[in-house]
Amino acid sequence: MSRFTDVVARLTQTIESRRGADASTSYTAQLLGDLDRAAKKMGEEAVETVIAAAQGDRDALTAESADLIYHWLVLLAAAGVSLDDVAARLEAREGTSGLAEKAARKS
Repeated sequence: MSRFTDVVARLTQTIESRRGADASTSYTAQLLGDLDRAAKKMGEEAVETVIAAAQGDRDALTAESADLIYHWLVLLAAAGVSLDDVAARLEAREGTSGLAEKAARKS
């Protein structure tokens, strides 16, 4: 396993452990309890990541990417979507051209 995979696995477990926790003491619990807020935070972090990339700021891109991944994982958890669900979609697309896959979604 890669270092990234290990970190994401630990982070996913930590996020799940916050489900039902006291929202007054856990930011993750707050987001898990409010899908709309979690989605908005995900969008905010995505924009910040794009800006850092467009500016060519490697350090900011790294930091914003970490924020984005955390908020993405929280959003998935809040919505009841597992990483295995996402993996299944990715596997279904393996071996398919990105252009062909995108065209197939339109039909």
